Amino acid sequence: MNVSTATRRSIFVRCRTWTALATGASLALLFATGLAAATNETSTNDTTALPADAIVELTADPAQIVLNHPFAYAQVIVTGRNAAGESFDLTRDCELSGDGEVVSVDERRLVRPVADGNGELQLSYGAQSVAIPVTVAGQNEPYEVSFVDDIQPVLAKLGCNTGTCHGSQSGKNGFKLSLRGYDADFDHSALTDELASRRFNRAAPERSLMLMKPAGIVPHEGGVLTRPGEPYYELIRSWIADGVRLDLDAPRVVAIEISPKKPIIARPEMQQQMKVVATYSDGSRRDVTAEAFMESSLGEVVKADNKGLLTAVRRGEAAVLARYEGAYDATPITVMGNRDGFAWVEQPTNNEIDSFVYDKLERFKILPSGLSSDAEFLRRVYLDLTGMPPTIAEIQTFLADDRDAQTKRDEVIDQLVGGDAYVEHWTNKWADLLQVNRKFLSEKGAWAFRAWIDHAVASNMPYDEFAHTILTASGSTFENPPAAYLRVLRTPEDAMENSTQLFLGVRFNCNKCHDHPFERWTQDQYYDLSAYFAQVGRKKGFEPDDEIVYDTAGRGDVTHPKSGAVVEPSFPYQHADLATDNANRREQFAHWVVSPENQYFAKSYVNRLWSYLLGVGLIEPIDDLRAGNPPSNPELLEWLTRQFIDSGYDTQKLITTICKSRTYQHSIETNEWNAEDKTNYSHALARRLPAETLFDAIHQATGAEISFPGVPVGMRASQLPDPAVNAEGGFLNLFGRPPRESACECERTNNVMLSQALNLVNGPTIAEAITDPSNNIARWVAETDDDGAVVDQVFLSVFCRPPTETERATGMQALAEAESRLVGAQDLTWALLNSPAFLFNR
Repeated sequence: MNVSTATRRSIFVRCRTWTALATGASLALLFATGLAAATNETSTNDTTALPADAIVELTADPAQIVLNHPFAYAQVIVTGRNAAGESFDLTRDCELSGDGEVVSVDERRLVRPVADGNGELQLSYGAQSVAIPVTVAGQNEPYEVSFVDDIQPVLAKLGCNTGTCHGSQSGKNGFKLSLRGYDADFDHSALTDELASRRFNRAAPERSLMLMKPAGIVPHEGGVLTRPGEPYYELIRSWIADGVRLDLDAPRVVAIEISPKKPIIARPEMQQQMKVVATYSDGSRRDVTAEAFMESSLGEVVKADNKGLLTAVRRGEAAVLARYEGAYDATPITVMGNRDGFAWVEQPTNNEIDSFVYDKLERFKILPSGLSSDAEFLRRVYLDLTGMPPTIAEIQTFLADDRDAQTKRDEVIDQLVGGDAYVEHWTNKWADLLQVNRKFLSEKGAWAFRAWIDHAVASNMPYDEFAHTILTASGSTFENPPAAYLRVLRTPEDAMENSTQLFLGVRFNCNKCHDHPFERWTQDQYYDLSAYFAQVGRKKGFEPDDEIVYDTAGRGDVTHPKSGAVVEPSFPYQHADLATDNANRREQFAHWVVSPENQYFAKSYVNRLWSYLLGVGLIEPIDDLRAGNPPSNPELLEWLTRQFIDSGYDTQKLITTICKSRTYQHSIETNEWNAEDKTNYSHALARRLPAETLFDAIHQATGAEISFPGVPVGMRASQLPDPAVNAEGGFLNLFGRPPRESACECERTNNVMLSQALNLVNGPTIAEAITDPSNNIARWVAETDDDGAVVDQVFLSVFCRPPTETERATGMQALAEAESRLVGAQDLTWALLNSPAFLFNR
């Protein structure tokens, strides 16, 4: 049914005040709600220095310093603790005394050797002190500078091999190095062989271009990076004097460790010094703090400088990633802020989830909200589990039930999980991730693949079996629909990238052209892993538009773009649970992926489900698991993962466990201690309804008939086969339905835009739903003369709760003053449908 522009304008004029009534604000809240959720007010806490008598204990790391060559150093970190057990970084504030004849110590307490001997550093703060024994040796002995272990890290720290300098794809000013120094052989050749070897003067090292340019002696676009007498200058000079030796057999970095772990900075503007220690393949360890790179995941919470000093900006949490020579480590960091007056209140728990959540909230001095009301819970759980709000009858039955709240809530969860609406809703989610799209599969293929997913969800197929079946399926995509997965992904590289992101939450595409810039993954591993999909063939099926996927019995390889050599398939990380030797490549890959021993498989899906139900993952983005992106609550994630594995990968059991927790059932209302919290689940977060859920909820609330082109009348948006089917005006795409062209969760958007608000206000979807002559609104008005009863029905159908007394009285007045009772009821419904209380899952 078409609604005239004049009619829409009339409805808008009459109903502007209704949105204010329903939401407590104007329609502009539709935009502002999304924006406000992302903002946090900067704390204005006292940041004065700690009184000397506040510290009752002082400790230092390392406890002993041994420097055995001229370029060795050690970063000292001094920590003070007060009577309450709080820790403070006093590294730069403590007084220093000791034997300056053997070492020098800068203002950041980085200790470097001066002369052989033994000594002791005394560090004190107020009445507390700590001593660090120091041993220096090898200062008068020749030191063989390693290109791999010494020069390459220095070139990286000076910025020579970054993507904006000589590490870019085409290099800079005719000079190219490998990005971040991942190819030592190539870099050594570029430095020593190119430009007729004029970059080095072995007889007079200080006259080498390699030193004169970064020292500013000759013009250098990169500016002055080091000067004579400084450690980096002298290290490079020594290497040149020794003959610019290449040592590809040098010990390699196998791991790094950042410390301190999980530091807490008491207040904004306070600082925390970090240190990084590398472990090498020969078992040796070295302090590499000065050459390591550190960065904060949230600069608005914590800033990191190029020497590992963190500065707190405002209360919050962030992750700090350390990177050195292809190795990575990370730790969460918390800025506590002023919590004067905070008192923890012991919380009841429904299951272990709550214990893990509340343990962290207590440590970080965040007080959780209370439980949501019965009406809030019912709407939330229906939307999350079924993609549909509850009906009026279901609402009234639940609210009238006077049993214990948890008993009746658990019962509703058990009823919804596995039901028909649940199956359709979760089938739609997997259809997104598996790219069920007629553009790739044909219309028949899309319907067939969706039907297979529907069966898998309805039967609660164990998740490992589900993933294994998809990765190994062969045959006709019409007769064996999961084979369509590799009909969509047609190259070994695409199949590998999609599979690792989808089933492991690992973004392997970043290391296609070079080693991963923020993880341990290498370019070699990219092609080694892709080789597992190199022996997949495709041919025409027996029906038009069908295709047959098969394994080529040993034919097909992947070649490395750098060397041109055929690569052998191998896994980027190992575990003991591998397929048998006679398994084909896809079976080997699938077995490795879904094994309980795989550190990413179960964890990535647990995190994905948690995000769907709580609004934010324990790891965000939810398909980007890596060292530099640690979970907000690692203990909770590990427990959920183990429960999932031990249950036999029972998805329904995992969802049920999460929904039955008190954490899931928190109210959206905040208190003074949790209002800024967006990552610790101390209160519910408002989430805009997904496109399909919003469309279906509009039609259920109004009782209007759903009609999409090309599919049976009454088919809900969540039941549609693929993105080719859309509502008038492109409603579903406008509200963020994914195009299903990748497995990335980023394809679906739940943001808030002006165009969406304009569509809701004056678009066909809501207008036609509320003016449908056979909808519920017309029926309610026709069945009773009681305006109050009509208002009750409208509120129950849209907000899933009865109106307050004020809302009921104002609604009745609106019906009485409208040109007709029907128009008044339509106006009321229109206003409520346009309010955040309806548009968001709260």
